[in-house]
Amino acid sequence: MRPSRRQPDEMRAISFERGISKHAEGSCLVKFGDTHVLCTASLEEKVPGWMRNSGRGWVTAEYGMLPRATGDRMRREAAAGKQGGRTLEIQRLIGRSLRAVVDLQALGELQITVDCDVIQADGGTRTAAITGGFVALHDCLAWMETRQMTSRARVLKDHVAAISCGIHDGTPVLDLDYAEDSAAGTDANFVMTGKGGIVEIQGTAEGEPFSEDEFTALMSLARKGITRLIELQKMAIG
Repeated sequence: MRPSRRQPDEMRAISFERGISKHAEGSCLVKFGDTHVLCTASLEEKVPGWMRNSGRGWVTAEYGMLPRATGDRMRREAAAGKQGGRTLEIQRLIGRSLRAVVDLQALGELQITVDCDVIQADGGTRTAAITGGFVALHDCLAWMETRQMTSRARVLKDHVAAISCGIHDGTPVLDLDYAEDSAAGTDANFVMTGKGGIVEIQGTAEGEPFSEDEFTALMSLARKGITRLIELQKMAIG
């Protein structure tokens, strides 16, 4: 039995609350159980210097955790004067995942930055950020469309979502919370599109190496979970 008493293929309760920010062009508070992430998408009429005059836009992401997102207070990275390696790795993953479903040429020379701030962490913050970040990105493009700045149908090529899987007490399980993640023999993050395309897989054996059969089981769980997440995204954005 899992610590949460969920079935191996059972996800936590998932929810998306759109329009959570008064000022951002797109926003979403996403909850994977007790992991809560505020995602905001901001439009900027500029692109990085290396993209100027290319006719293409850019989608990027930033990620951070509030000091009491976890059991003990963490020092703000701004106070430390630099971002940690984990933060940089996660925000690059979020950016890559969102760009995988965006036609940058159709976006034009504009930049959308998706900020993902973890309010409360209980495992799977990066997967929640990607999944909720897509909803915020969608709503930013909808805001632009009402102002005849772009077309969502042209810019967004597909949905994208992410989920964690792992091997806990010898059993492949879906959507790890912190209790499972901290004790899992293997944990992995899967990022996939609505059409089933694989954007990224991050998988690590914490102790004994995992087998190809175990990886196949994790992949099967991930596909099931992401199919459900994309259904929920579609329900949320109408």
